[in-house]
Amino acid sequence: MLPNSLISVTGHKDAGWWYIYYELPRHTSTKFATHSHPSFNSMTLISNDPSWLPVINANRTISYFVVASFAGLIYDWILTFDQEVELIWGQRWSLMTVLYLSVRYLGMIYAVITIMGQVPTISVSDAVSHIVYLTHNWMSVVVDAILGAIIITRIHAMYQRSRKVLILLIVVFLFSHLLVVVMAAISTSNISGEELILSNTYQCDITFDGDVLLLYGIPWILTTVWEVLALCLALWIAIKHFREPRRQSAGGIIRDCFMVLMETHVGYFASFVVVSGSSLFLFFSPIFEDTSSLDAQIFDGFHAIFECVQMFVLGPRLILGVREYHAKLVADSDTATAMTSIAFQERVHVSTSSSV
Repeated sequence: MLPNSLISVTGHKDAGWWYIYYELPRHTSTKFATHSHPSFNSMTLISNDPSWLPVINANRTISYFVVASFAGLIYDWILTFDQEVELIWGQRWSLMTVLYLSVRYLGMIYAVITIMGQVPTISVSDAVSHIVYLTHNWMSVVVDAILGAIIITRIHAMYQRSRKVLILLIVVFLFSHLLVVVMAAISTSNISGEELILSNTYQCDITFDGDVLLLYGIPWILTTVWEVLALCLALWIAIKHFREPRRQSAGGIIRDCFMVLMETHVGYFASFVVVSGSSLFLFFSPIFEDTSSLDAQIFDGFHAIFECVQMFVLGPRLILGVREYHAKLVADSDTATAMTSIAFQERVHVSTSSSV
């Protein structure tokens, strides 16, 4: 271990992950030290030095929030499992079925991987910590792509399958997401993982070069631009339909369908604003430079929970909410048809203009 006079220990949170990094006096040109220093090697670092206590406490605090987010994810899955069986597994398979199941169950894997890297009582080797870090980051990129595909499909349907709108959505999304992929590739290209055993706790140490704040700040900004555009397009077409006079029952059904689409979209967007704003605040605010402070740890922990909710709870509901409304509509239609049949059998005239 480096002498205390040469090292200051702090941490940096990225996408639901807590990392330890080292600031050395002679590495003034980069924020992150590399393994070129002779004190960094592939061996596990074991220490009981009290100077590590802020890192240990920070990691322990964050781990509570990570476990809580996993518990919340499982609880939500249990609550919606009956709907999932009826509306997803029990229906004809389509692209939306695949996207829903991908987001829902990738969330489980994502949460487990996060726990492996965060809970200080779980020991992982250097190689495993490296793989876990890469998997965690690239899984976020994949999930964002899936959520983007879901939003594109929804807005495309709201615009009555307009080819121009579809091309606009695909072009903007590909531009923003490809840049996110490039940034992710750069940020994960020259890294190495190391296990630290500090006072009988296990830490995942990731060290790498580069301006990490820039590499992780740009993707959030690009994703925010995409989400704002998607929301504006959805609001525009929804308001246009709401202002149209309701001439027939079909118009009322379309209006109700747009209401369901907007409720789920606005809820998802609101959660994204919270996650994106807190991420940028964590990256750029000087308030959280001291990551060992309790305020920074609590803020960071709630950010991890909100991120999990946004991607893996509200994300699947973009599909589940629409299917639930459709199932209710079909059920109401079947009920109306049955009532009409009974009325005809009793030779009672019943108008069916209000039933669909």
